[in-house]
Amino acid sequence: MRTSRTGLAVAVSVLVAATAPAAATTPDPLAPYLAQKVSWGACPFKQPSRFPAAECARITVPRDWAAPAAGPELQVAISRVAATGDRRGAILLNPGGPGGQGTSLAGALAGLEPSVREHYDFVGMDPRGTGQEGGTDAGFVCRVPLGRLPDDDGLDARDRSARSIALHQRTPQVLAEACQSDALAPYITTWQTTHDMDLIRALLGDEKLNYLGYSYGTWLGAKYASLFPGHTGKMVLDSSVNFEGRLQAAFEAFPKIDQRQFDRVYAPWLARRFPDQLGKTATEVRAKWERLRAFFKDQGVPPDVFDHIFVGNGSTRQWLAGALVLTKGAAALDGTAKPPPAALKDDLDRVSRAVFGRSAEKLTAADVVAAAPELEPDYADVPGTRFAVACGDQPARASTWYKLLSDLQGPAYPLFGWAYGLSEPCGFWSDLPRHELPVLPVRAAKNVLVVQGEFDPQTGYEQAETAARTAGVPMISVADSPFHGQYAVSGNSCVDDLVNAFFLGTTRPAATICPGVPLPGENKVFPVAGPAGEPTAPSEPAPRDAHSPTRQRLQDTISAVNRGY
Repeated sequence: MRTSRTGLAVAVSVLVAATAPAAATTPDPLAPYLAQKVSWGACPFKQPSRFPAAECARITVPRDWAAPAAGPELQVAISRVAATGDRRGAILLNPGGPGGQGTSLAGALAGLEPSVREHYDFVGMDPRGTGQEGGTDAGFVCRVPLGRLPDDDGLDARDRSARSIALHQRTPQVLAEACQSDALAPYITTWQTTHDMDLIRALLGDEKLNYLGYSYGTWLGAKYASLFPGHTGKMVLDSSVNFEGRLQAAFEAFPKIDQRQFDRVYAPWLARRFPDQLGKTATEVRAKWERLRAFFKDQGVPPDVFDHIFVGNGSTRQWLAGALVLTKGAAALDGTAKPPPAALKDDLDRVSRAVFGRSAEKLTAADVVAAAPELEPDYADVPGTRFAVACGDQPARASTWYKLLSDLQGPAYPLFGWAYGLSEPCGFWSDLPRHELPVLPVRAAKNVLVVQGEFDPQTGYEQAETAARTAGVPMISVADSPFHGQYAVSGNSCVDDLVNAFFLGTTRPAATICPGVPLPGENKVFPVAGPAGEPTAPSEPAPRDAHSPTRQRLQDTISAVNRGY
């Protein structure tokens, strides 16, 4: 097995700082990590039989790469589907989050992209803090005292009374305090994870690390390339944040991009698919949405909970779940029920069974009300990686700043603008970052390709565009696409062909505007004015084949793990 220590920047600084005599006698603190043997075996999560089976392992990493010999060690879970032909290296995968587990991605993506798998191992990773997918290790969790959380069941961020604002701010404050009380919190950061990634590269015996990351995974990949440019291979950053700016800005943009998607794409789609229940125009749909918000409030669903259904609405499953809530509510409100569109009947039933536990035909507004989340007794273990990374990578802004953001965003973006600034734990994060995260150097930027949907409600188009322009890298834009995650999971042949050519070829694609694919239940694209511009080719329907359920599940997963604001 061939290893390389040159990418482990911390080791270099530790050894150079030592005196010459000491260097000869002091043990290398990284030696045990670089010398460990990766023992591949069965994975703890369920794997579909129609795709290649991944093998899994756990590797040992230091808690703190800045002081490898100090403190307890951690374990990171990885998976692998080996290349079938002439191996060119490995592609490390990350679904985003922060806090998304990626070991199950290896088998699914290897099955969806067999031409890439011929030459690359697909390697998944459950980043530090996330535990092990399918296993008993829950990772870094924040023990939240629920007795300190607000007990008002009717929270509505539009209520701007002092009492309402105080109640809303109590939850993020309790979350931040609970997470920061754990001694592990300062070590669950992007800087630390990038060093875990470089150890994985070394243990695989590769000089270069290739990479595919979605959402927050774009930030993680870009920072790996910034810290380890000499070991950066081909890197695809899909549904990108502005990795040259502030990570927290990606969360702060949620109200704007959620509202844009809802107003320009989702409401018109609802009007086309459900005109008798919700309205024949987007304006009528928005008015009906407000009536249903009030209706469900009267039924005991807090307005904040109702709004949340339509926030980060980045996958087919979330779109259809929202449509079920609205149409079932409309049936109860209006006293009439209409059959669903024939083209959506099966998909609506599938989502209804998965989300609400019963068929779409039998689902009622009362079932929707019963599914509203309830507080658990005593204590809850909340996954803490999202907060530790998002709030700990860079200096956080104060809660007073976030409250002002709520005041400014609410009138313009009422779907989530009122609530977001009152719900961000970073406003109560007091720990300062321990390490700086640099921007992309030119030598690494030449290996990077960005992919971005025009109306993505979870990573804004403008953020991806700014990052690509600042770093000097090309971007594949997907016109009219409202979903989160493009390559391999959206069924867009334009995107897939360009990315596959990048991984398999010798040159990087130029900036391109790909056409989107039709929305659920439709057979053509309805163009919407937006920031991406016009596509360079006509749109094609997304394929409905044996892989369609897997694509949808993967896109659902990517969207879900990146809704953790």
